[in-house]
Amino acid sequence: MAEDRLACRECHHVNDPDSQTCEHCGSSSLTEDWAGYVIITQPEESQIADEMNVTKPGSYALKVR
Repeated sequence: MAEDRLACRECHHVNDPDSQTCEHCGSSSLTEDWAGYVIITQPEESQIADEMNVTKPGSYALKVR
C-alpha cells in the first residue's frame, strides 16, 4: 500500500518501504510522514508535474514533512 512507503524529502518520489536511498535522486533523506499521492506518467505534458518540478515518470507525494 502507498501509506507503507517512504517519500523522499528532496524530490518527493515515493519509494519502497525497505529503501535506504531514493530511487530517483539518490538522497538518503526518506520519511514515512507524507500525504497525498500522485502518479505522473507523462511529465512533459503534465501541469502538476510542472508545478512540482518533476521530470521523470513515477509516483510522488504531494506533501512531505
